[in-house]
Amino acid sequence: MPKTVAVTHADLAPSRRSTELGSRTGVVLMVLTILCGLFCFILCLIAEATRSQESWVGSEANGKEVKHECVYSGSGKTPLLCSAIAFFGLAVAMVVQHLYMLIAVTKSLVPALMSWDPDSTRAKTLTWQAGFFFVATWLCFALAEILLLIGLSVESGHLKNWSKPRESCVILKEGLYCAAGVFSLITVFLSAGQYLTALHAHKMFQEEQNVQQQVLETSILYASPPGSPPPHRITTMAREDPVTITEVPSQPPSFSCSWDLIKQPNRV
Repeated sequence: MPKTVAVTHADLAPSRRSTELGSRTGVVLMVLTILCGLFCFILCLIAEATRSQESWVGSEANGKEVKHECVYSGSGKTPLLCSAIAFFGLAVAMVVQHLYMLIAVTKSLVPALMSWDPDSTRAKTLTWQAGFFFVATWLCFALAEILLLIGLSVESGHLKNWSKPRESCVILKEGLYCAAGVFSLITVFLSAGQYLTALHAHKMFQEEQNVQQQVLETSILYASPPGSPPPHRITTMAREDPVTITEVPSQPPSFSCSWDLIKQPNRV
């Protein structure tokens, strides 16, 4: 015999669309954004370890004066490549994540925000949280991108003839790539917090909507008067001859005794 599978409420519930908050697409994008931030952090550490440094050498000029010149320790291709990948990778991750959030919030939260009370405690708390995460995310993103852009411009200046002595060398200070990696990591975590705040607001709106729906259904149920029962008709069955009573006596029957019975004595 074939096995029967029970149908639960989860099977009957409508599935979330890919552009809604809380869908699998949103969770996957959030996880990929965090992984991209970790990857950018690792690339920044590699760039910090392989960044170009300078060394001074002395050379005689006209046989009398000693002229000091600097020489780069490397061409800077490795830190340049790492910083370029981190720069564009973080930018793409942030743009994709925020475009998805913009579409999801527009479809899910705009109707909720129209019906919310702006003076309520929950609305004020969520507004402050969303504003903090939004400003902090883009601020950390801008700092990370600026630091990576500085590293790109410096490391790309001596790709050719890097071993030739020069009068001056431009190098990056120690810790610049590390700072860029830290800001990249903070950026993706703040972006995840912003997404979770929007998701929390969406769930609160759904709970309030469910409560309002239940209150409305209960009020309608108790406000409407009970309906009268339908009229009951007696029908006859086959081979049945109903008897119709035309008149019902209203007085009890009277009993009369004959005088002959009264006059006769009692007999033993």
